Order: sequence, then C-alpha cells, then structure tokens
Amino acid sequence: MTVPVVRFTGAGEAVPADAPGSGSPGRRYTVVYDGYCSVCKRLVGALIKWDSRGELEILPSQTAGLGARFPWIPAKAYLESVQVVETSTGHTWQGAAAIERLLDVLPKGKFISWIFSIPFVRPLAERFYRWFARNRYHLGCGEHCQLRDPDLDYPE
Repeated sequence: MTVPVVRFTGAGEAVPADAPGSGSPGRRYTVVYDGYCSVCKRLVGALIKWDSRGELEILPSQTAGLGARFPWIPAKAYLESVQVVETSTGHTWQGAAAIERLLDVLPKGKFISWIFSIPFVRPLAERFYRWFARNRYHLGCGEHCQLRDPDLDYPE
C-alpha cells in the first residue's frame, strides 16, 4: 500500500536543497536561520562542526511547521535574524543575543564568549548584527537576499 506524502511550505517557499540542517527534535536548543542566505549557510556549517556534543537542532526558516512549533515567534522575525530556542523552556534569543547564547553552549565558543562580559559590548554587538542583517546581500548573500523586501523593520 502506498501512502501519499504532501509537502507543505511556508509562504510558498520550499526548503533550499543546499540548506544545511542538523540534529532532530528533542535536542537542547533549536537554531532557525534563513536557508536561502549564503552567509547564513556558511555560518551554520561552522555551527555543525562546533556542535561536538550534539546539543543543536539546526533548521532553515523555510522548514514546514515552524509557525506551529514556535507560535510565539512572528514569521517576520525569521527574516530579520537567527532564532535560538531552548527546547525545554521555549526561551528564545535572536540576533546578537542568539550568537552569544550559541557561543556559551558550544565547547569552542567558550574561547570567544567572554567578550560579551566587557561593558557596552552587548549593545554594540546587537547594532552590528542589525547592520549586518540589513546589508548581508552586499556581503555575499546572493541573489535571494537581493530580491528581499529592503524595508525590514529593525528596531534599535
């Protein structure tokens, strides 16, 4: 007996074939990133290598069912920044705070995460992250990001 499979996508987009992913539900943290962004995909490749303890589930934001799985995260947030969700509590970090959290979790990240303890680094890191996110299509993201709506709202 053959069972038909229906694939649902968010906003009419399919998960890019070259978008890396890792892990499975039930890991300690879930990382959601833009699967069309070349810069994001390269950074995810590094995350996968650094995750030696297998604590991360890494998903492209185009993965079907994210809205149902994380209903507190607005769909627009996935376009604006990476999202890191602590699976057991639902606590969510985004932008530079998500990067800081990932550095705290990953063994090799501990060598870098201390920098966030310096006064004023967190707000500067967030400003840099927002600038980078707005300008990523100039920094090697590729054609997909160039076609994105440039009027994304990045509150300071």
